[in-house]
Amino acid sequence: MSRKMNVLVALLLGICLLGSASMAFAKGKTDVEMERTEINHMSERALNNLYRERPEARDSVDNCYAYATISSSSVKVLVLGSARGRGLAVNNNTGENVYLHMKGMNAGLGFAAKEYDLIFLITNEDAWKNFVAGKTRFSGSASASASDGVKGGSFDGAAYVADGVWVYQVTTKGLALEASIGGTKIYPDKELNKY
Repeated sequence: MSRKMNVLVALLLGICLLGSASMAFAKGKTDVEMERTEINHMSERALNNLYRERPEARDSVDNCYAYATISSSSVKVLVLGSARGRGLAVNNNTGENVYLHMKGMNAGLGFAAKEYDLIFLITNEDAWKNFVAGKTRFSGSASASASDGVKGGSFDGAAYVADGVWVYQVTTKGLALEASIGGTKIYPDKELNKY
């Protein structure tokens, strides 16, 4: 093969590799955008399911400092159980959106699998910062209808789960009267939050 031919082959090979890398990068970006869109739809669906059960919750979501939705599923076999989910936190004051992951472990005898939505009400800036940084520690379980601790009101049907944070749990059977999210970790999704 001549020297010119080697240079031409090397050049064509380089162009092909560069094109493949560009396509892989574009595919990755498209996958991220598709996943964000899917989570946005899940968040919308979770809110609509809540509003169907508790129409008055719309005012609580709209007027609190921030809110978050997590769509999750859990499985329990014998004494161990785990939960996984994805979601979106929205700051009503700043307009900031943060995509989230959820992992949880729980104990207790039984066999079960369920899907559910968690809708969190976040009442102040400190609670927001802790929540979206993955620093919120949730209490084991709480009964519904807790005081918001800020305005002296209450979030009817929501359970107090951490300082400045309440949650509605909506299952396929409706609004749960008790939220069991002890051992749950919610943290930001590094890939989806890159812009």
